[in-house]
Amino acid sequence: MPTDVPTVRAAGGVVIRDGKVCVAHRPRYDDWSLPKGKLDPGEKFKQAALREVEEEVHLRCEIVGKRLAKVRYTDNRGRPKEVRWWRMRVVEDLGFAPNEEVDEVLWLRPADALKILTYAKDRELLSLIDPEQ
Repeated sequence: MPTDVPTVRAAGGVVIRDGKVCVAHRPRYDDWSLPKGKLDPGEKFKQAALREVEEEVHLRCEIVGKRLAKVRYTDNRGRPKEVRWWRMRVVEDLGFAPNEEVDEVLWLRPADALKILTYAKDRELLSLIDPEQ
């Protein structure tokens, strides 16, 4: 991999409500994941995390505590990727409607979310938190 390939920067949220976690189905990839997305030019990681959660799952949230994790890996196009994650709580439910990015949202107990999440990175992240806190 050439060193001049820029790192894809993304951010997301582990959204907890009533002890359950929000997971999203993305039809483009046919996967289940935690809501996240790429930063817009000039955007900070925290801003992007909140914006992406709102865009993907229609939840206006606030960040709870410190950053959960910074995850680095190679994306499906062979580019280096860095994703920063925060725990979030819902401030306002804007009413989910299926869209191009996300066609289904589920609220699951963490043990059930661990079974449905497609990626090990997401399962590892979820295992770091106590949903009752």
